[in-house]
Amino acid sequence: MRFYCLLAAFLLMFFPVHAQLDDPELDKLRLSWQLISTFYVDSVDTHEMAEEAIVAMLEKLDPHSVYIPAEEVEAMNEPLDGNFEGIGIEFMILKDTLMVVATIPGGPSEKVGLMAGDRIVEIDGQNVAGIGLANSDVFDFLRGPKGSEVKVEVSRNGQILSFVIERDKIPIFSLEAAYKMSGKTGYIKISRFAQSTHREFVKALKELKEKGIDNLVLDLRGNGGGYLKAALDIADEFIGGERLLLYTDGLAIPRSEYHSRSGQLWEKGNLVVLIDEGSASASEIVAGAVQDWDRGVIMGRRSFGKGLVQRPFSLPDGAEIRLTIAKYYTPSGRSIQKSYEEGVDEYHAEIYERFQHGEMMHSDSIDMPDSLTYRTLKSERKVFGGGGIMPDIFIPMDTAYYTPYYRDLVASGSVNRLVMDKLDEHREEWLKDFGSFEEFIERFSVPEVFINQLVQRAEDAGIEPDEQQLETSLVWLKLQIKALIARNLWTTSEYYQTLNPALPFFDTVLKVIEDQAAYLKVLENDN
Repeated sequence: MRFYCLLAAFLLMFFPVHAQLDDPELDKLRLSWQLISTFYVDSVDTHEMAEEAIVAMLEKLDPHSVYIPAEEVEAMNEPLDGNFEGIGIEFMILKDTLMVVATIPGGPSEKVGLMAGDRIVEIDGQNVAGIGLANSDVFDFLRGPKGSEVKVEVSRNGQILSFVIERDKIPIFSLEAAYKMSGKTGYIKISRFAQSTHREFVKALKELKEKGIDNLVLDLRGNGGGYLKAALDIADEFIGGERLLLYTDGLAIPRSEYHSRSGQLWEKGNLVVLIDEGSASASEIVAGAVQDWDRGVIMGRRSFGKGLVQRPFSLPDGAEIRLTIAKYYTPSGRSIQKSYEEGVDEYHAEIYERFQHGEMMHSDSIDMPDSLTYRTLKSERKVFGGGGIMPDIFIPMDTAYYTPYYRDLVASGSVNRLVMDKLDEHREEWLKDFGSFEEFIERFSVPEVFINQLVQRAEDAGIEPDEQQLETSLVWLKLQIKALIARNLWTTSEYYQTLNPALPFFDTVLKVIEDQAAYLKVLENDN
């Protein structure tokens, strides 16, 4: 169906680019479209043909130039726009029942008294319990224009309660955790770079500074990117003066430079940025600027390697093309974009190749050619381009507790369902017994009966028990259950406060950032 590409000519006519109008190849495509429309033996679904044509063209370019159908544009933009309109709950479908996991602070549901643990059984007079509800159905029921109302009935402690909730704009937070790792070190985790990210970051950092921190750990592991401006605003908080943070350049787009401003929030305190193979695009912009200016220490594993800039172009029917228009370069001139010459499938499979080659476990498995060597702008340390940000300190993937049996328990949803059931049984008891998260961390331990029930449930779901693998993973499994309980009783920040101290590499992070001599040594010229 390669001839579908011809339809792109029809769409290109919407763009006033005179050079294109004189292109004989464009004339060929336009004529082909007319021939098909006029003489083809059967009727043609022009909408489907148009979409396939656009997709086929973009596949010839790069892995990040994509077509988004009109019906998917809003959903794609929501995580980055930072809000949607609805009632403001986190939910899950448990045993074919819609359960409230948490209410968004300050949101419409919290204001009327909806609570975590409530089971929604009716929405606008329609029964939603035991009907095979899907997540998409819940969105359809509960989301709607700001100011509109929805009536829900919930089951709580055997009682049926009614609530009328006025929908409003609901924030989607991109900052998942902010807390003190130790007496003098703060920790902030950002999951994506959205419109609200800089505002969230500034608020969190100011609160940590008021608590007397001298050092900051910024966790960008697994952060796949987002808005360029949000990344630049975060980088600007670290790099003083008027220094180059990034420049972009493309065939049709002139070079654009982005500079820092003086007087920002964290220009002097010690800084560690955590990255891994899931850190991409905007995350790499922040890490690259920090590394190039010798402003902080980058720790973790080599980042993804996405150094292309996309711009959204809206089509007449509301669909969108996100087209790569430029490459971005770190202050030292590095392009960190990895090769995509072998095609999209190979491009994304490259992460798995790193694992197979041992790169996730051993830093000496990484071989970067001298042609990709650059120098940082103050200490003139050696850094690399061409395939992600190489950390200053390598941290291997920790697989000590990871077993196939643990993976199956988590992937099957057995762990999460157990946690939700236990919360349903003990939420009020736990909140009463543990007056604060600090008390919970100190005194709560996962009972053995929870593990026994988990194993039995998993077996009932077809996952064969493995005592040896369970023993290997038991410490981490209990910690994961405890962290999930903490997240549901409090917030996502408490989830990370529960897990992170048990990760061995966090000890390394603290040793580097709190030992001034060790910290500065990393930032010295290594020739």
